[in-house]
Amino acid sequence: MIIVPAFILVSCAGGSANHSNVTGDTVVFKYASLLEMVDYENYIVAKVADPWHKGKTLHTYVLLKQGIEEPASLPEGTVVRVPVTRAIPFTTVHSSLIMALGRQSSIVGVADLRYIKIPYVKRECAAGRISDVGGAMSPNIEKILDSRPDVLLVSPFENSGGYGKLDEIGVPMIECAEYMEPSALGRAEWTRFYGILFGAERQADSLFAVVDSTYHALKTVAATTTVRVTAAMDKMTGAVWYVPGGKSTLGTMISDAGISYPLSDDTHAGSLSLPFETVLEKFGDADIWMFRYRGEHPATYEALLSEHRGYAQFKAFRQQRCYGCNVEKSSFYEETPFRPDLLLGDYIRIAHPELGLPGELRYFEKVK
Repeated sequence: MIIVPAFILVSCAGGSANHSNVTGDTVVFKYASLLEMVDYENYIVAKVADPWHKGKTLHTYVLLKQGIEEPASLPEGTVVRVPVTRAIPFTTVHSSLIMALGRQSSIVGVADLRYIKIPYVKRECAAGRISDVGGAMSPNIEKILDSRPDVLLVSPFENSGGYGKLDEIGVPMIECAEYMEPSALGRAEWTRFYGILFGAERQADSLFAVVDSTYHALKTVAATTTVRVTAAMDKMTGAVWYVPGGKSTLGTMISDAGISYPLSDDTHAGSLSLPFETVLEKFGDADIWMFRYRGEHPATYEALLSEHRGYAQFKAFRQQRCYGCNVEKSSFYEETPFRPDLLLGDYIRIAHPELGLPGELRYFEKVK
């Protein structure tokens, strides 16, 4: 871990005006822009920047090491004892990451169980050793309290107005804002934060080192091609078409794969909801079309047309260069947020077969 000296003004409990200088070491992140951490002797101060309001802090955590008596003076912030041994992740993404860090025994509950495909979690829930606390938007408070969690891992949203009754039960909430990072590696580097949280710092650093090196190796390979390919992304959901913003993690990954993205100049870090006509105007001439979907059966051109006849107007559809990722059957949502190198490999194999990248597609398959 890269560290540099830092200083902080620590206030006494109860709001006392007395202050003292305490020296700590700043944890240096290579890519993550929303995290700041300073490591002191017995605790770590972790600040999560507000991704929607520049210059503001979304949340400050004081990660106090287990077995250490709480000092009389601590910085302001939510105190969390680390390593965490009892957690309730509200997403399959964070359940999967906890598994990857080898800390699956710390999962005592999950939300939105119907969206989780992880065999261990399914099995433990069936056996009653992991509690199903209901939907993430309206969880069962009693089940949460019965599980005695140290923390809840939740996803913050802009102008959400808080977390309802969860704000009142006294369980620290880790606001997992990594999905708002402007780069895939920035998002993946949050692995190191979660490693500290769950006492798996060495495993987290090793995992991210693999992601970092593999991602850059793939990006270097993609940069060698002279073939220019344009891509359309995703498809209609109800009355709108959600597409990755130009500065989103997927938007930047598309560029890293040597693919031209019609919205590359867009400044949004999240998704855009566009009408069909706008998408057709911007993506109608795209060479390839990669989309995610849910279904019991593989995507077909006939099935796509039954959803929306307008798909036939897209060049990629007419030339049958469409690739679908069935998120019900693949581990796309479980893996890719913290393993973008795996997804980048798929993008390169689809867009640039001339590079002869070894391996098979992991998440996508060619539409029949």
